[in-house]
Amino acid sequence: MKHYLYNSLANNGIRPKLPDDVKPVDARGIDYAAFLETLPPEDEVVLIGGDGTLNYFVNAIDPDQLRHNIYLLGSGTGNDFFTDIGKKAGDEVLINPYIRNLPTVRVKGIEKRFLNNMGFGIDGYCCEVADQIKEKTPGKKINYPGIAIKGLLFHFKPCHAEITIDGQKQEFDHVWIAPTMKGRYYGGGMNMAPDQDRSQNRVSVVVYHCRSKLKALIVFPSIFKGEHVKRTDMVSIFTGREIHVRFSRPCAAQIDGETVLGVTEYSVSQKE
Repeated sequence: MKHYLYNSLANNGIRPKLPDDVKPVDARGIDYAAFLETLPPEDEVVLIGGDGTLNYFVNAIDPDQLRHNIYLLGSGTGNDFFTDIGKKAGDEVLINPYIRNLPTVRVKGIEKRFLNNMGFGIDGYCCEVADQIKEKTPGKKINYPGIAIKGLLFHFKPCHAEITIDGQKQEFDHVWIAPTMKGRYYGGGMNMAPDQDRSQNRVSVVVYHCRSKLKALIVFPSIFKGEHVKRTDMVSIFTGREIHVRFSRPCAAQIDGETVLGVTEYSVSQKE
């Protein structure tokens, strides 16, 4: 038997078209671990939602101890996970192979698994501003590229950063973004780490650094196609299993789109 769990907060409450005999259950506030314990091993679960739904699920259960087949029916506004694995909204995909041995991030006393990325810098700033817009005007469509461009021009100030990869420290000035990526995409389709392979037990940290605000702004749109990596004078990419990022001042960060304010450092671990 398949159980359909619907995140009514995903995709602005718009539910995908389902067969008439499928009656999904609203999963808001559900205890996923307790729910799965009630099911026989042969039952299957379909999560209806996007990146936020998946992030909540993998942190509510132990993905490495799953007894059931779990599927995702893509329906959220953020579908970077689906983009990364070559799927699109409306597809239904078995996710068990993708959620085993996920990396964990430690930041401000929080420890969480993540599917796509741990972001730090102007990406966290964008999530911070988006949260403020949502609070003031619920349901308003968020223009993340627009927020990023205004941040680059006026509001976000780059930092000095110490980046440590498997014990090897690098230092950079004028850092705008320093995310650690499990997948290639984040931010609604930005191909931040084109060579990252989520099937491998390694993550990539991407450092976008540039003294010139105008140059940083001009190159920024190329991230959507992954072409920013050609600019080796301002983009540095490292892969590893133990990542530590420290900024010279507090900035907003985000974990798969969930904002964390006032962050000066974070650590990521990816088991072999």
